[in-house]
Amino acid sequence: MIKIILGFRRRQGMGFQEFKDYRREIHAPLLFAIPEAKKIRRFVVNYSVAVPDFPEPTYDAVVEAWFDNLEDMNELYSCENFVTKVDPDHVNFIDLSSVGRVVVEEIVVVG
Repeated sequence: MIKIILGFRRRQGMGFQEFKDYRREIHAPLLFAIPEAKKIRRFVVNYSVAVPDFPEPTYDAVVEAWFDNLEDMNELYSCENFVTKVDPDHVNFIDLSSVGRVVVEEIVVVG
């Protein structure tokens, strides 16, 4: 199982709730409307929480997407539907200069 983890901050001037609503109500439907999104086995969005005595979160959200293999992941992110319909929407709610990403092989230790 391959997983991509993306962390990012919301675009400047966008409130946190507006950011969450946009991702859920506008961006997610764009992604899951394209047939290639069927390659995704699991998809989780994690939103930061302010915690007393902890540093300010680096990201407003961290997204995790699981795929059976690298080929499936690459097929999604390089397909015409993603490139022309989904990716251009990121600028509407994400500070693109803040994006961090890592592709990992997930090994479950507990759970």
